[in-house]
Amino acid sequence: MSIQVGDRMPEGSFATMSADGPDSVSSADLFAGKKVVLFSVPGAFTPTCSAKHLPGYVQQAAQLKAKGVDTIACMAVNDVFVMDAWGKDQNVGDNVLMLADGNGDYSKALGLDLDASGFGMGQRGQRFALLVEDGVATGVYVEGPGEFKVSAADAVLAAI
Repeated sequence: MSIQVGDRMPEGSFATMSADGPDSVSSADLFAGKKVVLFSVPGAFTPTCSAKHLPGYVQQAAQLKAKGVDTIACMAVNDVFVMDAWGKDQNVGDNVLMLADGNGDYSKALGLDLDASGFGMGQRGQRFALLVEDGVATGVYVEGPGEFKVSAADAVLAAI
């Protein structure tokens, strides 16, 4: 079963890129005492993800932060080097924290993993957005297959 409103976020960790190279952040450090928008894409550099999903959060970052969001984080089942390169390619700067869920463990823990092997992409995460307040999911926006509506930055902004 996938995460629901009112559920505590599962424990886990993500790879991130620091100035000194690959690093990690725990879910506890990411979510504790903060209001976080965590959105997930099926893959870095893929069409909808690069043309709409990530750019929407970069463009809406100030408006989200004005509504009390401390951190906007993008997660994908890609390695930390790909997520770092994608973030640079998309000019995310400090607006969006790029999180690598390299083996898909966090996507699985959320119950939002996706078998995309039919598209040659292996195991991935679904397209979704979560609003998390102090480690508890207060908004869960999971897209249907092939859709891009409820997890878009403007939809999440309107829901806050």
